[in-house]
Amino acid sequence: MSFFSRQIDRKIAVYQKELMETHYQEVETMYRQMRGWRHDYRSHIQAMKAYAADGDMEAIKDYLDLLDTDLNAVDTAVKTGNPMADAILNSKISLARSRNIPVHADADIPVKLRMSELDLCIILGNLFDNAIEASLLLPEGQRLIRIYMDMKNTQLYISFTNFTAGKKMAKRGKLFHTTKGSGHGLGLVRMDEIIERLGGYVSRNSEDGAFTTEILIPQD
Repeated sequence: MSFFSRQIDRKIAVYQKELMETHYQEVETMYRQMRGWRHDYRSHIQAMKAYAADGDMEAIKDYLDLLDTDLNAVDTAVKTGNPMADAILNSKISLARSRNIPVHADADIPVKLRMSELDLCIILGNLFDNAIEASLLLPEGQRLIRIYMDMKNTQLYISFTNFTAGKKMAKRGKLFHTTKGSGHGLGLVRMDEIIERLGGYVSRNSEDGAFTTEILIPQD
């Protein structure tokens, strides 16, 4: 193995480790919020009982509205049937919403995947991070990420679409140009390498106003 190849392998290993640590922290934050809400459940009930004892229905209504808003922030929005996909998608959805990016997700994985959880994490993490990055360039009212995942016969189908700033992105080789640093480009290369190794297919399409990535990965 050449010196250049060893350098690339080391960079990929470092990137992969950092990616996993980032996703783990995001997932841990989401579940810590959920545990905190459950811990405070009894206190919330006692507070509403106190308002009820005083006959203050308006205070109860306001309190319930606050709880509803708080719970929406930590709700498990997506249940695909795959624990790793659930963890990554829900943590990223929570991150996107905290940055005022709406997410519409329709994801169902009814079978046990043959691909590793690490590979799935890298693919979904990169797709979501890229979509969030592009969405932040838009005014809040124009931001939207659409996700679709399902089985097409024996293949896992993944589709991510996000609105863009209106200009068609320039393509360089197999990838589209990005303004982010080398770590970002390395992430895309790593994702494509995984898809190729798994015998899959990836398509990227940049049209005025939207960018879509579609992936098919055999599971038979």
